[in-house]
Amino acid sequence: MHTIAANGARLPAIGLGTWDLRGETCARSVAHALKVGYRHIDTAQMYANEAAVAEGIRASGVAREEIFLVSKVWPDSFRADDFARAAEERARLLGGPVDLLLLHWPNASVPLSETVGALVKARRAGLARHIGISNFTTRLVDEAVALADEPLVANQIEYHPLIDQAKVIARCRHHGMAVTAYRPIARGALGDEPVIAEIARRHGKSPTQVGLRWLVEQDGVAAIPRSSRPQHIEENFAIDDFSLDAGEMAAITGLAAHNRRFVDTSFSPDWD
Repeated sequence: MHTIAANGARLPAIGLGTWDLRGETCARSVAHALKVGYRHIDTAQMYANEAAVAEGIRASGVAREEIFLVSKVWPDSFRADDFARAAEERARLLGGPVDLLLLHWPNASVPLSETVGALVKARRAGLARHIGISNFTTRLVDEAVALADEPLVANQIEYHPLIDQAKVIARCRHHGMAVTAYRPIARGALGDEPVIAEIARRHGKSPTQVGLRWLVEQDGVAAIPRSSRPQHIEENFAIDDFSLDAGEMAAITGLAAHNRRFVDTSFSPDWD
């Protein structure tokens, strides 16, 4: 699987998301993914599974330096002192510095300057090799970049064929940042789209694989599908043996007119 260059980092284009995976299930899924060939693992403070992720990495037999490991700090730890403790805890639970540490969601109740400053300090303290953001809008991306004394590598956002994220993706590219797509298979809804179903039939692939291929063929976009089923983990990774032509890419891109957002919370920003 190819990697994406972004402000000094290289992100593998396909990773394993671990949201809602716990304990032995999480550890087993991470170990299996790494044995299959994944080299990008995503976790977070809020997932409460970082120790299990670390266990899965150890069980896989894959050297830690071969893995791009991502974690995120929850907004209730965005004050400077709280953030420092949270960043230290991520490194402790995961067995060392993470490759990418993200702000999980914007927090309007804490000045962004304070939080970004704490994020930069975490990198300089050796707790993260790279830093970035998640769920940031175009305005917030610009603000974060302006405030950061270190390069921001990625913005992790909900992205799949059924949502229009063109504005925020363009803004990230402007700043040399990657986009990491979470919920990349739209909670299984891709198979309900005749356009995707037909393209999948044509290539002998599943709708999920077509959706993931559409993502990673875009400049600067990585995807982190989540699964605990070995078959699905393998299927999600097996997308490097086909490509989509310009017409297929355009047809799938046209589905963004649905603009279906699956993740929206009471603390979400005003989306673009």
